[in-house]
Amino acid sequence: MKPIIRNILAVVAGLLVGGALNMALVEIGGKLIPAPAGADVTTMEGLKASMHLFTPVNFLFPFLAHGLGTFVGAILAAFIVVNHKMWFALSIGVFFLVGGIMNIVMLPSPLWFTVLDLVVAYIPMGYLAGKLFGKGKQV
Repeated sequence: MKPIIRNILAVVAGLLVGGALNMALVEIGGKLIPAPAGADVTTMEGLKASMHLFTPVNFLFPFLAHGLGTFVGAILAAFIVVNHKMWFALSIGVFFLVGGIMNIVMLPSPLWFTVLDLVVAYIPMGYLAGKLFGKGKQV
């Protein structure tokens, strides 16, 4: 397989698998940690209106979803790409960071969560994945 095709597939696979894990963890979190009483989480408008009712524990799974989704997607990309493994792992972090920024614009969250999420869950997870799993034989 041509290197450029393999590298493109690495990014697509990293984004798809990381995104699927992200969604799965958010769903699981909603079942394990129920929304606060009076919170309507069935619509985006209801979620925006009831965000003030959420406690820090309600943000645990969204943070884990963002961080682990990015980390796993970056690992997969680093394994698949032909060369420049760290660069590709970080690129997954950048893609997820853009998604995180879009999410915060659409669904404002407390400042502490916004800062924690944007600073820790994306680029550092891509970097960590690249450092831990980006080594090995360059094909």
